[in-house]
Amino acid sequence: MTLKSTRIDLPEAHRAQVSALLNDVAITLTDLYVQTKLAHWNVRGPHFIAYHELFDAVASHVQDALDSIAERAVTLGSTGGSPVGEVAEKSPLEPWPITDRQDHRVIRLLSDRLAVAANQIRVVITKTADLDADSSDLFTEISRQLDKDLWFLEAHQE
Repeated sequence: MTLKSTRIDLPEAHRAQVSALLNDVAITLTDLYVQTKLAHWNVRGPHFIAYHELFDAVASHVQDALDSIAERAVTLGSTGGSPVGEVAEKSPLEPWPITDRQDHRVIRLLSDRLAVAANQIRVVITKTADLDADSSDLFTEISRQLDKDLWFLEAHQE
């Protein structure tokens, strides 16, 4: 990948490595966002309204994180995000079972996927720490929010 020039004083090799990691996470977060909205729209059961509202809040957090991640990649001279076909091909998340709508199942399925994303980001924090402190800090901020959202989802399962 050819990077655009920038006055950011990180070595181009570091910018390329970090941009690749940013876009890997963007793939995961794009898929997580869509899956969270599918959960939001389709959940049914006695906990419908609580889950419907919770999933919408989680989707908003994921969307904000995705926007920050993609914009950081562009800031470093790369491109941000990936086409939907690439997201479908490369996402580490299991596909969303659209016909599984029962509230207690949906919250467990969403928790599983959120955990994959949160754990991926925790690995990336370490990988970027010595390459770009700002990107590592961004990943840390996003990690805190995803962990909190995961806590909220898991609290409903006890």
